[in-house]
Amino acid sequence: MQVNNFVQGAMEEDQAVFSELTLEEQQEVEIIQLHKTDLLDDIQKLKMEIAEVITELENFSQVEESKIAERNKLMAMGRKKFNMDPQKGIEFLIQNKLLCQNEEDIANFLHKGEGLHKTAIGDYLGGRELLNVRILQSFVELHEFVDLNLVQALRQFLWSFRLPGEAQKIDRMMEAFATRYCQCNQDVFQSTDTCYVLSFAIIMLNTSLHNPNVKEKPTLERFVAMNRGINNGGDLPPKLLKDKEPRGIIPLENLCVKATEDSRKLNCFDLYSPNSKGHTIKACKTEADGRVVEGNHHFYRISAPSTEERDGWIKSIRASITRDPFYDMVAARKRKLTNNKVN
Repeated sequence: MQVNNFVQGAMEEDQAVFSELTLEEQQEVEIIQLHKTDLLDDIQKLKMEIAEVITELENFSQVEESKIAERNKLMAMGRKKFNMDPQKGIEFLIQNKLLCQNEEDIANFLHKGEGLHKTAIGDYLGGRELLNVRILQSFVELHEFVDLNLVQALRQFLWSFRLPGEAQKIDRMMEAFATRYCQCNQDVFQSTDTCYVLSFAIIMLNTSLHNPNVKEKPTLERFVAMNRGINNGGDLPPKLLKDKEPRGIIPLENLCVKATEDSRKLNCFDLYSPNSKGHTIKACKTEADGRVVEGNHHFYRISAPSTEERDGWIKSIRASITRDPFYDMVAARKRKLTNNKVN
């Protein structure tokens, strides 16, 4: 009751003030009130329009999220199919518009290799069909070999897949590699055939040096003798045949890398397996007498000359690490067996 009386009194006071205005001033007040009413109506309409737009955006976002989730699901299915049957996997991805049916798009997909088994990639690239041959060509062109020696180029190339077991497939792939290397380094070899033959010789040498079943390791003199006359009848420069072998090899599949502190060394980083605590990392090193021995480390700690070099190593290693679910599956099974034995 008191509130109503207050409102009534205020209205009467406003009316009294309004009546004291001149006719011209009263007209201006009325115009302002009309503008105010129109402005309030416009504001209300704008609020409703904004609410509609927000609703549409939310619905659009939900639809897009649903599309992305469905696409990711199909992509995961496609990768799984590819790992089981590369040809069917590629066909599935093309049918679901996740890949374009051209060699460049497929080659890029294989080169990225996300979630793909390297063995499956190698098997597909070595196919004899015309499309496979064109894809292999595009795949090789994604590798940059300029100013790399042959061993460095081979390591980069062979790291992106696993050579298949069929001789004809290996022949096509190594022929494509030799052609690409000679395109990038035109003054190294007199012909692609020379590059092809030497590449095979290096692969065979590397296999012999790091295979513990090979008791008699090939010497440098023997390697040089094996490759005499392959440069269009002439011998290759000695520096091409004397590449320094690495002291050891640490496969990066399913590993992680991180910077770490060490009281005895500076600028350290660790290589370790994130999902297999206490798991020995598969690695090997060459002893002074030529023997190749397996490593027995749960992690590898490496020291760099400077912080900048350490960060550079970490960045490069992370870019080279690949994921293969097979290792995680085996590690999980081993843990299960170990736990059962303890219990």
